[in-house]
Amino acid sequence: MTQNLPADIAGKVTSVGSWPGVDARESARVILGELRELPHLVELPGRGLGSDMIGRAAALLVDIPLDVSTTGYRITVRRGSLAKRASDLLAQDLDALEEAWETVGLTGDGVLKVQSVGPLTLAAQIEFSTGRRILTDRGAVRDFAESLGEGLSRHAAEVTRRTGAQVIVQFDEPSLPAVLAGTLTGRTRLETVPAVPEPEALATLNSTIELSGRPVVVHCCGNDLPANLLRRSRAFGVGFDVSGLDSSALDGIGELIDAGKQLALGLVPTEDPAVTPGWRELAQPAVTLVDRLGFARTTLRTQMAVTPACGLAAASDAWSREAIRLTREVGSALTEDPESL
Repeated sequence: MTQNLPADIAGKVTSVGSWPGVDARESARVILGELRELPHLVELPGRGLGSDMIGRAAALLVDIPLDVSTTGYRITVRRGSLAKRASDLLAQDLDALEEAWETVGLTGDGVLKVQSVGPLTLAAQIEFSTGRRILTDRGAVRDFAESLGEGLSRHAAEVTRRTGAQVIVQFDEPSLPAVLAGTLTGRTRLETVPAVPEPEALATLNSTIELSGRPVVVHCCGNDLPANLLRRSRAFGVGFDVSGLDSSALDGIGELIDAGKQLALGLVPTEDPAVTPGWRELAQPAVTLVDRLGFARTTLRTQMAVTPACGLAAASDAWSREAIRLTREVGSALTEDPESL
């Protein structure tokens, strides 16, 4: 069960998952070399269909084949070229990870993060053959959640087999606020997509977490972070873009900290800024956050990790590397002497 595996990102730095370019081996070498405490399996959506967040699910889902249509990914009756491409790309990434793990000299007792679309965003973005969103059918949502959880369990076991590392899973849930608010539009003029009640959404998320068998961090980089749901979930950690928060989110963040959740603070811009900020400027929002909430600054060391604000797929190669360097510098500042900031 998840509670028997390490669930700790506090005081570490990592990246959200996606990376620019199409070279799996070079990307793996960079990430494993720069983020040695908490590296991750790199995602390269620039390779096209089957390599983006939803497309990767085609390689993870068990007994639910996906294909692509003019409007997006959808269920199909048999495994086709899209699912094969997604599986081939994932295999390439795992080969690159294994090779880089040995080259960089990481030990078998390390921790490594893998990313997957979360069950609610997946259900929001996948269609039936009719074009209707999976999210509109409770039974189908449950089937997808179970399939994804089982697929992630197998995926994590394969990563451990290849590297010896313990695996943490990150669920990417950018659509979660819209799922809860009922603001998703139908694929046709006649379709409506009602809000999913919070208890139902929570049960779906928890089901996938449990079936994955691994510690889970939920990353939600959109506005309106659903802190109440995430606080009550079985995820041990929550990741978000700090710049996207407004004052109305503070109480929820405070309750996450009070509940013992670990936070992955997105502090470094994901796209090339006009002027490169320094580490002190980038660290300040985290310091301000804990000060406003009334927590000791040591909380930055004991319950928080540092990441870029979101994935780096849209960044230039130069900025992606600079963003990782700055993430490490900010992380060092927040863990070594947060009281001096």
